[in-house]
Amino acid sequence: MDIALMTLIVWVGLLALMATGFPVAFSMLGISAAGYVFFVGPQAFFSVFSGLYKIATTDVFIACPMFLFMASLLQVSGMGNRLYAMMYQWMGGLRGGLAMGTVFICTIIAATTGLAGTGVIMMGLLAYPEMMKRGYNKDMATGCIPVGGALGPIIPPSVPMILVGTWGGLSVGKLFMAGVFPGILASIFFMAYIAVRCYFNPNLGPGLPASERAPWNEKLKSLAGVLAPLFLIILVLGGIYSGACTASEAGGIGALGAMIVAAGYGNLTWKNLRSAMMTTVRVEGMIGFITIGGVAFSQYCGITGVTHFISDLLAGLPSGPYGILAVMMIILLILGMFIDSVAIIMICLPVMLPTATSLGFDALWFGFIFTLAVVIGMITPPFGYNLFYMQALGLEDLTIKDIYRAVIPYIPLFILVLFLCIVFPELAMYLPNKMLGK
Repeated sequence: MDIALMTLIVWVGLLALMATGFPVAFSMLGISAAGYVFFVGPQAFFSVFSGLYKIATTDVFIACPMFLFMASLLQVSGMGNRLYAMMYQWMGGLRGGLAMGTVFICTIIAATTGLAGTGVIMMGLLAYPEMMKRGYNKDMATGCIPVGGALGPIIPPSVPMILVGTWGGLSVGKLFMAGVFPGILASIFFMAYIAVRCYFNPNLGPGLPASERAPWNEKLKSLAGVLAPLFLIILVLGGIYSGACTASEAGGIGALGAMIVAAGYGNLTWKNLRSAMMTTVRVEGMIGFITIGGVAFSQYCGITGVTHFISDLLAGLPSGPYGILAVMMIILLILGMFIDSVAIIMICLPVMLPTATSLGFDALWFGFIFTLAVVIGMITPPFGYNLFYMQALGLEDLTIKDIYRAVIPYIPLFILVLFLCIVFPELAMYLPNKMLGK
């Protein structure tokens, strides 16, 4: 069969299955199985098992459940309450201070968990009710939470970066470091947007009245809430950056650190430990099934030449290297509106990474901006996962339309960070180039 026709059948079939609501993992598995039977032969299934074994036994893949467990345990540890209390006392008096502080706390949570959902859930339950009680505009109180949570997969540690690094054969530790400055920049952009809007329209985010503001002695005491996350950040990121440990080892250290934090707060109970374990198993199970589907689909596309055909097709576009890069980013942003981030990584990275390297782009740099583009999809309507996390909290008078409307102003700011990382590669690559280890 003509390779162009086979490519069309494979991709149209995959998108059609996913459009019906069929699980992404089983869509990829189904298309691959049918392709093997009709176009290759059943013996080709052995390549799936060998490919899956290779991924599953990759040392860095062990880091994924470790960071998931760390995030799950921190979610029930009480750390978020203490961080929010600190932020409330220091920033509550400013116009838009609670919204800016929510983004700031999400930034700290991002540097300790690596997941988008953790920040959304913690701040959705803690910050949203307080902002609404203080007379905040609903859009202002809502939008800062899912976009703040989206910093989780950018600022290290990051579960999506583990998948990109494993799937693309890249250094996960260096990918982690690539996210530090862009993640902080995105956080600053979000807080600046809130500050400017609330400065010119105080009704959007009124500051706390003077009578409710904390005295200086209480403010200074509240800084103790930053010690636990600071301890974890130094433990995990310091170890990776200094070369003292690999990403996998850092995952284990981070999980142990999260247990110490929970114990220090008196929340290392059997109930919380079991809840964290069950959350880890559920999320890791989902990632595992998508990984199996991704391996099957990727192996099929590789054996039949579909991957090479698409890569050559992209590389042959008459728009030059940066024009082709722009096309790839646009594809990722569009897919992010409809498909889970893990599935996008499994489907697109095997095609796009070889294309990028053939165009002369640095593989590690492309791996990072690929991740950044995928993460933007987490807050992009209609199916951004962070938006659904926010809706699932069941907050009073908050509809999915409210959430869609509230996040829209932040999406161009996120895309601006992506653009700056493309125009100024050192923004992402400075720390990885200075690392002592891998």
